[in-house]
Amino acid sequence: MFKLLMMITVSILVSFGLTLMPSTSLAGCGTDHGAKVEASKAKITGAMKKVETPNIVETAVAAGNFTTLVAAVKAAGLAETLQGDGPFTVFAPTDDAFAKLPKGTVENLLKDKEKLAAILTYHVVPGKVMAADVVKLDKAMTVNGQDVTISASDEMVMVDKARVTATDIVCDNGVIHVIDSVILPN
Repeated sequence: MFKLLMMITVSILVSFGLTLMPSTSLAGCGTDHGAKVEASKAKITGAMKKVETPNIVETAVAAGNFTTLVAAVKAAGLAETLQGDGPFTVFAPTDDAFAKLPKGTVENLLKDKEKLAAILTYHVVPGKVMAADVVKLDKAMTVNGQDVTISASDEMVMVDKARVTATDIVCDNGVIHVIDSVILPN
């Protein structure tokens, strides 16, 4: 959350500084003032380079509606992987999607790390597949090793029996597409 606030603040500062103090308007202000402004711009630009886009796990945590998914990813030992270089495409079920599962399912899965990992990796496709590319596919190979079925119409995109409700949430190591149901491998 702090990183996101920092990125927004830095973006606003840079925009504000470049809009109100263009270097051409400093020509008559003396070289000392102009040099200070240029030094400030350099510091802000350097700060922007240090602020990174959050990774998939950080993005899911910050969103607030993927708490079950994040807990499951951590329980399965996949958090480090999904924070790694990637790129990954994650079809991310929301907390409401997990709530649709029969009572006790999530609790039982959290106790079975192997089965949980198989289900979670079925939600992940290697590479960064943006929505414009997803709609051109009829299937995609998951990290689990099995294919998910993809169907697209003018009204919606489905991944297996889950409806895609939000797309192209860009992370530094991939992209998240939100789905309304948990999808299960064969």
